[in-house]
Amino acid sequence: MSMIHYIRILLAVSICSLVVSGVVGCSGKGDSPLFFESKRKGGSAEAPVKDVPSDILASQKAFSMIAKKVTPCVVNVSTISKKMAVQPFFEMSPFFEDFFGGPQYKQNKSLGSGFIISKDGYIVTNDHVVRDAEKIQVKLSNDKVYDAKVVGGDHKTDIAVIKINASDLPVAVLGDSDKLEVGQWAIAIGNPFGLDRTMTVGVISATGRSNVGIETYENFIQTDASINPGNSGGPLLNVYGEVIGINTAIVAAGQGIGFAIPVSMAKPIFTQLINKGNVSRGWMGVSIQPVTEELAQSFGLRSTRGALINAVMSGSPAEKAGIRQGDVVVAFNGGDVKDPAHLQRLVAEVGIGKTVRVSVFRDGRTVELTMTLANADSVPQARRGGGGERQQGQSDPLGLIVEDAVGEGVVVVDLARGGAAAEVGMMRGDVIVSINRKRIANTADYQKTIRQAQGRSLIVLVRRGDASIYFALKSK
Repeated sequence: MSMIHYIRILLAVSICSLVVSGVVGCSGKGDSPLFFESKRKGGSAEAPVKDVPSDILASQKAFSMIAKKVTPCVVNVSTISKKMAVQPFFEMSPFFEDFFGGPQYKQNKSLGSGFIISKDGYIVTNDHVVRDAEKIQVKLSNDKVYDAKVVGGDHKTDIAVIKINASDLPVAVLGDSDKLEVGQWAIAIGNPFGLDRTMTVGVISATGRSNVGIETYENFIQTDASINPGNSGGPLLNVYGEVIGINTAIVAAGQGIGFAIPVSMAKPIFTQLINKGNVSRGWMGVSIQPVTEELAQSFGLRSTRGALINAVMSGSPAEKAGIRQGDVVVAFNGGDVKDPAHLQRLVAEVGIGKTVRVSVFRDGRTVELTMTLANADSVPQARRGGGGERQQGQSDPLGLIVEDAVGEGVVVVDLARGGAAAEVGMMRGDVIVSINRKRIANTADYQKTIRQAQGRSLIVLVRRGDASIYFALKSK
């Protein structure tokens, strides 16, 4: 090898060594560098954006701080449960158990989230995460794994408490979900699809969501912070890192629609679960239904807000307080009642034995009553209506054919297609017990009442199975 050739090789190696040290770029095509490194990391290139607005930097820092402070109290909950395996071709065979040795079971594994509320290991999660679980394991942010046991669960609100044997644990701080406003920041931390401690950010999309059809008692926070399978039971946070909700459900057909249980609703539930292992709720002893536009006009109400009492149970707190069938509950303990679901939740949240104020609309005026709530566990069996045989004949001005019911009232045995009663949803077997708040004893009573009311609006109360329902319709 000539000296000149050796010097060229040595020079090329030296230049490439300088490239590695960040002084010179070497691409093999002249002096153009392979990449440009930011001055913020010690390189020579300027950042594309030099002046980032201070509020954006502050928000970014706030989110990072929340993740750092709150993540240690968020846990990964994994469960194992047994379910009977379905054998569609053989399960009905009388020889199935002879061949396979009885019912076959398979293990189901699922993942969820939770957050620690006490230093000695109480953890809040969703009831559906741990329901029917044979084994529960909790993984902390430091990767320690503990076996957990269920302290108590409430399927009506989908809240559960589990416990691990540990001490000096990091704990979540509970905030005030009653003061939430639409548009405020919302941060979710959980374990979607098993991806430990994932953080997503969005806003509060709505509050007080009910009639969603997820749980018995609903008052959801809606958020567009991404919530996915595995997030269930994890915390929804505000910008202070305080827990404002428990992530519970998503709308699978849409994006950016997630629901969380408000922490103000959850606190009384998990407090009872920790103290006694179950939940007791207040009870009025009434059956209620929504106020439709037609019913509101018939009752003389200005709006459809409130809950219409269609039955009062004998001996119940409502009966003792003087609440009557046909009353519309418009306020409860000083707060307006939006609809039946709202009233149901308000009553359930009040402690048993507590005295409450109830405002009802009756005969064109508001009546103020006081009532002492009982335990919902003491609900008696509802009464049942009678039935009747179908008969042939001409329908009446309401489009009904009726006959005497077993006991008081008349039973609907047929409806005219397109008649007033059929259009509002009345059905065969309904027992009409009153019209315009006048009791109907028999068919003679019924016929007299609808003759007198011909051409006017009627409020008809029917008994359907265990339920009582009001209908507003007009006689022809």
